[in-house]
Amino acid sequence: MGVEVHAVERGGDVTYHGPGQLVGYPILHLHERGLGAADYMHGLEALLIAALADFGLQAGRREAYVGVWLGHDKVAALGVRIAKGVSYHGFALNVNTDLSAFQLIIPCGITDGGVTSMARALGHPVDWQAVQQRVCEHFAAHFHSPVIRSIPDELAPLLDQETT
Repeated sequence: MGVEVHAVERGGDVTYHGPGQLVGYPILHLHERGLGAADYMHGLEALLIAALADFGLQAGRREAYVGVWLGHDKVAALGVRIAKGVSYHGFALNVNTDLSAFQLIIPCGITDGGVTSMARALGHPVDWQAVQQRVCEHFAAHFHSPVIRSIPDELAPLLDQETT
């Protein structure tokens, strides 16, 4: 399995980004919204939990851990950086993700939990477009902000391959 490693400046530990994940890196001026780091992280978790509920999944938080969980398995990882009140980085939601890559790492440095995906939890592939739509709707509602999607040119061909 070919793997590229990139060092980044954000919270959290080692994570994986790959096909089948919905990766959101919102850029928000948190101070203008009266939000601190904990408020922002809690908000990201809340909107992802709400989006998962739209698909019949009862997700939640685990005490002492960041992220969104289905039981003891993490379905969404969060890691942010805040500089001068502006958020960078964000979340990765495992939608139709091949989870085998997670065997190469200790996701987020957490050893007492597994990793799952929406597809694994539901027992079938999930409509990619529907997940994007619901996450964007919940983001806009939670943070009272329109979502402007931006995809770097070099990623567009790869994203076109993601249909499930």
